[in-house]
Amino acid sequence: MVATPEKLQHTHEHLSNHDRVAVLLMGYGEVESYEDFANYNEQALNLLTAKFAPVPTWIYPPLAKLLALFDRHEWGHTHHDFISPHNAIFEKQRAGIENNLQQKWGDRIQVFKAFNFCAPFLPHQVLAEIKHQGFEKILIYPLLVVDSIFTSGIAVEQVNNALAQVDGGEQHWVKGLRYIPSFYNEPDYIKLMARLVEEKITADLAATYLPSQIGIVLMNHGCPHKAKGFTSGITESQALYDLVREQLIHKYPLISVGWLNHDTPLIEWTLPNAEQAANNLIQLGAKVVIFMPIGFATENHETLLDVHHIIHALEKKHSGVNYVQMACVNDHPEFLAMAAEWANLQIGELSNQESVTVNPHLALGHHHHH
Repeated sequence: MVATPEKLQHTHEHLSNHDRVAVLLMGYGEVESYEDFANYNEQALNLLTAKFAPVPTWIYPPLAKLLALFDRHEWGHTHHDFISPHNAIFEKQRAGIENNLQQKWGDRIQVFKAFNFCAPFLPHQVLAEIKHQGFEKILIYPLLVVDSIFTSGIAVEQVNNALAQVDGGEQHWVKGLRYIPSFYNEPDYIKLMARLVEEKITADLAATYLPSQIGIVLMNHGCPHKAKGFTSGITESQALYDLVREQLIHKYPLISVGWLNHDTPLIEWTLPNAEQAANNLIQLGAKVVIFMPIGFATENHETLLDVHHIIHALEKKHSGVNYVQMACVNDHPEFLAMAAEWANLQIGELSNQESVTVNPHLALGHHHHH
């Protein structure tokens, strides 16, 4: 059916709030000015470290300031005042996903972005705006490849903190809510990852190297082994790696996972790290090593700076080997289309369901009856 202007006009008149869905696209966010570093670090430490390290909370502020000095050095001096492109890329992802969704649903769908650690896009600020615009249904969508307590866990925690502040009325303003978990095992994402590697090889390396001389390091976000029983991301990251490896292994036998870990004392991280992985492949005869971030959908200082440092260290050690640093999927049109597709089902569910009125005040005192 083709929507004629009259039909569209007609639809809009009947567009009540319960037909509209706000998609809350959530990402980390990265600070773009040095002044924000200490504050960013403190928030990140509060949310993250609390989940896996026995660290007393009074230590966060001084530790955050110390980390800010390290960051200042690493980003400022080593990298000529590097500014992470993360937030700009995330905005392109938001706009692209919204564009794809609006082609199907019209402007009853809006995509809002929230960053875990960056004002003015903190979840509570964005949820206030969503409420202000009259939305009653929300789709929480952390744009994350792998689910863990450090990623979507924090996202949900922050959303819950924001939604717990019911102002005034008896009824909660949210009448419908759904959630999209990670997409580590989505066939479209897996195939795209493998294809990007293959296209790179075909374009730049196939004429110079035998397939068995091409080492591929598929990079995941490092995970601590112990996270107080929370999901730390290892299971899904491992599955993601296995699925992408399966797509490539018959053509390119030298493949390794490479974990991008944060080097923190006293915490046991996933191995091999990306540098160790490259060394291993070189030992097996790799003459060129491709670094492909599969566990990150959006570029950030880890995928850019950390990998840059790793390649630099390897070049000193193995001068006869070449290194290729590939980009994250970022705002690749195919990725934005599939990300929108994953949301379609949930938006459909939210649109169809009757609004449910939640009265938070009823919860209090319930446990007395048992």
